[in-house]
Amino acid sequence: MHPFSIVIHGGAGTIVKSDMTPELEKAYKIGLDKSLQQGFSILENGGSAINAVREAITLLEDNVLFNAGRGSVFTKKGVQEMDAAIMDGSNLAAGSVTGVRNVMNPIELAYEVMINSNHVFLSGKGANDFAIKQGLKLMSDEYFFSKFRYDQWKEIRDSDSYSLDHTHQDLAELLKDKKFGTVGAVACDQHGNIAAATSTGGMTNKQYGRIGDSPIIGAGTYANNKTCAISCTGHGEPFIRAVAAHDVNALMEYKGLSLQEAMNEVVHHKLIELKGEGGMIGVDANGNTAMVFNSTGMYRGMKNSNGEEKVGIYKEEI
Repeated sequence: MHPFSIVIHGGAGTIVKSDMTPELEKAYKIGLDKSLQQGFSILENGGSAINAVREAITLLEDNVLFNAGRGSVFTKKGVQEMDAAIMDGSNLAAGSVTGVRNVMNPIELAYEVMINSNHVFLSGKGANDFAIKQGLKLMSDEYFFSKFRYDQWKEIRDSDSYSLDHTHQDLAELLKDKKFGTVGAVACDQHGNIAAATSTGGMTNKQYGRIGDSPIIGAGTYANNKTCAISCTGHGEPFIRAVAAHDVNALMEYKGLSLQEAMNEVVHHKLIELKGEGGMIGVDANGNTAMVFNSTGMYRGMKNSNGEEKVGIYKEEI
């Protein structure tokens, strides 16, 4: 049987144990583990990599702790605008959405774009109209409301500042603290096919219709059976400039680097040169996995058919 595996992330950044209560740490790990196990069960039962990453992302989108789907942060206008992307490494099919509102699971909308439209990338009202046409579940604004994210937005909504993810600290600490709120999954199935998916609620108090790397194919999300499947998390602008996800692919395809070597080169060298903080998860068509980040932490987990399984948050848990 071909080796199979799945890797997930729930965001990276300035995540240190001293700032985390035992209860919150436990809640994060339970959320990560639930997503990991559900995605792996699809692979274990012979399901496809694309369905495994969809399922894993859906569970993270439904968890208010993570900045995607239900847990998405508030924009400058006090609403949620969500982005998502998915890519099938077996045929390079891809679907992306940006600036969507009230869609319960943006990753499902990205999937519908991939398989049921003649396009790759839809935005704003057009993406929402397509969601309605495809019969996807829409939720009221109340579904996306969480008090701690509202309080965070309230602190900075009258300024030009933005925040990368949630925190319970005061404004000074809020602007110093960096947590990149994105969720992602990559998988290799029993047929050797790989897939990647990423979903995010973006930045708190973001303006001007800003789009990060998550929904951009090649920047925050990429999959190709010849090389790797990658999902990124970080401050999106440097990841876009580095074309980070595709750069891992290029290093593997043209320089013959391994998955781990290519991810190390991009995360610990190329991104740092651009002052890019964050990380990425990856898998190749042999089922090898990697979780690499240059920040102090990354919510993450992996499981494979060889019996290896890890869920971690802090750097020392690598």
